[in-house]
Amino acid sequence: MLLVFQELKSLERFRSYTKRFTNSVRLTDEEGEINIEPSSVQFIFGGPEGDDLRRVECKFEIEREDHWERFMRFMHRYAAANGMVYGEVS
Repeated sequence: MLLVFQELKSLERFRSYTKRFTNSVRLTDEEGEINIEPSSVQFIFGGPEGDDLRRVECKFEIEREDHWERFMRFMHRYAAANGMVYGEVS
């Protein structure tokens, strides 16, 4: 699974420098909280000086079926609430 973030509020407000990094992505919804530990995180920079954060790519694996189902419920609700759709990337 690959999550791509175009912006991160924690970086924009410098929270990542003032709070301890937990090595996980925290997703919260009506069912509670999901903590995902990525297998890799890549920060992609660009712009004229090369220091503008363009996106963050977060790769992770979910092996248990019940965890996958919970994650997909979260993603479908998130997509619906934010005018997005879930789709396979080829």
